[in-house]
Amino acid sequence: MKSAARIDRDFALLFTVMLTIAAGNTAMQSVLPALGRSLKVPDSAVAAAFSVSALLWVIAAPFWAKRSDVHGRRAMILLGMGGFSVSLVTCGVFLAAGINGWISGTAAFLCFIAGRLIYGTFGSAAPPAVQALVAGNTTRAERTKALTLLGSAFGLGTILGPTLAPFLVLGSLGGVEIGLAGPAFLFALFGLGVSFAVHRMLADDRPTQSDDPGAFHGAANAYPSIGGQSSGASITAATEPHSEPVGYADPRIRGWMIAGLVSGHGQAMTGQAIGFLVIDRLHLAPAQALQPTGIVLMIGAGAALLVQWGIIPNLNLRPRRMMLAGLVIAALGCALTGVATSLYTIACAYALASVGFGFTRPAFTAGASLAVDHAAQGAVAGKVTSVNGAAFVLGPSIGVGLYELQHSLPYLVAGAAMMALFGYAWAKLREAR
Repeated sequence: MKSAARIDRDFALLFTVMLTIAAGNTAMQSVLPALGRSLKVPDSAVAAAFSVSALLWVIAAPFWAKRSDVHGRRAMILLGMGGFSVSLVTCGVFLAAGINGWISGTAAFLCFIAGRLIYGTFGSAAPPAVQALVAGNTTRAERTKALTLLGSAFGLGTILGPTLAPFLVLGSLGGVEIGLAGPAFLFALFGLGVSFAVHRMLADDRPTQSDDPGAFHGAANAYPSIGGQSSGASITAATEPHSEPVGYADPRIRGWMIAGLVSGHGQAMTGQAIGFLVIDRLHLAPAQALQPTGIVLMIGAGAALLVQWGIIPNLNLRPRRMMLAGLVIAALGCALTGVATSLYTIACAYALASVGFGFTRPAFTAGASLAVDHAAQGAVAGKVTSVNGAAFVLGPSIGVGLYELQHSLPYLVAGAAMMALFGYAWAKLREAR
């Protein structure tokens, strides 16, 4: 039996694992628009780097969730953290090579994409194993609270990553210019430190026979991205026994799946393009854009988390009303972001859009959950997680592709899509009785 102090220490370490994975990824997302511009690669190449990473995460996460139940949780955490660090080192080396002119900007970015493939494939191994370890060391009464607290690490990571990134830009080391590649190297170093701590301090916890079947399994987590706050669906999937299959087109949840997919794409489109918008609207050189971009992203992520952690618990809104309210707010915020021309107006408008998406994401999760009975909760939670992840596969590339056509376009299109979805939700979504 573990002591209370040992359990608390292990939980703090596991929380750090989740925080590191999310913060490292969002830090790179916040830096990449400036890096892409400095290397003179197309904006769409920057979006593609994260789209392919998100695609592999969506594919690999369910696989690793099952493997952690077979091969041991600590081993999967070490695999995930190893993939995280190797990915960032690979990205940093080739970005630095591009910055110093040793290879072309295009070659640097192609190698950067290869590094992102490592992150998407192997970084997704850690979160399910972390969940399973926490579940295995808590009682059923404590489990949901512990996993919810653990899931908040992803949300905090979306704030910390963009906030820290400008401070991690390095100068020259040994005559080699590191510059904007600094966050990749420093987060890789931090990831190695976390991996060492996991190896030394965390006891291996291989699955054993339990009187409570299914209680200790992990679940796939959505891709940690700017604007992609935890929805809680992976917590439900991790705490519910493996349940009856439910399809995406099941009449009970089809409307909610459509609402989640469309609103998720709107959020991904606008979040990925915001770094470019800051550079162009404020007429900044790439190296000067990191701090204002970090400010906008930090305020946006903070606004969304304030809604999810502070406002929603006190309003007691039903999912349909929450979705409808969120869509209107998000549409207004997107439209205002599209026409904003100063740092203050961009930050305020993007924060308003983030408030709206802060309502739609949990509304999607709760609405889909309430649409089915208890036996289908685990399956529906898995569908919600996969839809949230899928939005960050094509959403960033769509948003930046529209941005290349006209700078306001991703925000105006997203705003129009949210209003169209409002009409659909008003007609099709119903509260569970």
